[in-house]
Formats: sequence, structure tokens, C-alpha cells
Amino acid sequence: MGDIGIRDDRVAGRLEAVADGGVVGRIEYFVLDAPERALVPVHTVVEPAHEGKGIAGSLARELYAVAAREDSAVAPLCPYVAKWAERHADDAPAAGPELIRAAKEWLAAHPGRF
Repeated sequence: MGDIGIRDDRVAGRLEAVADGGVVGRIEYFVLDAPERALVPVHTVVEPAHEGKGIAGSLARELYAVAAREDSAVAPLCPYVAKWAERHADDAPAAGPELIRAAKEWLAAHPGRF
């Protein structure tokens, strides 16, 4: 992936891939508190000039690592992160249906957030 760093902008709800001082990719997410604490990724975006470099996968891996460090679950609503999690089950514990349902309800109740 080269000289790309990843930073968590928790206030903005973005896990960002940074190169040459600019953001080249991101996962947009929110934090859910109930029925259990979870990070909920909603969108994954990689700038076109940086596609195909493994950035989205690195962001997904780091999202799960952040959740593990915080003793939180991940409830992936983002299709990319959900597919990544299926392919990397050892690194990405599956979220239960109640947690996914709660994440979808939170998102529906906050239509302007994403």
C-alpha cells in the first residue's frame, strides 16, 4: 500500500487513509451504544486515482482492529465492509441480527447523517 497512513477521526465518524497530506480513502461510520457498543460502517470510498491499491481492505481491517481494541462489535451496513468481513471471518467477528437491526434503525432515524 506504500506510504499511506490510517487515522480515526472519531468526531467526524471517518476512518481515513492519508497519503501526501490528503485523504485518499475513508470509511464513514457511527458508534452505536445499544443493544451493545458497536462501530457501524455505512460507506467506503476510495478516490479514483488510488483504487486498486488495497486501501479499502486496509481501512476495513483497521476498523475491525479499532473495534477490538475498544471491546466493541462491528455492525457492517456498508456492502464493501460486509463482503470484506465474510472473506476475513477470523479477523471480523459476525454481528448478530439484533445488532444489525438496531444499526439500521439508528440510520433510518438519522437520515441526514450520511
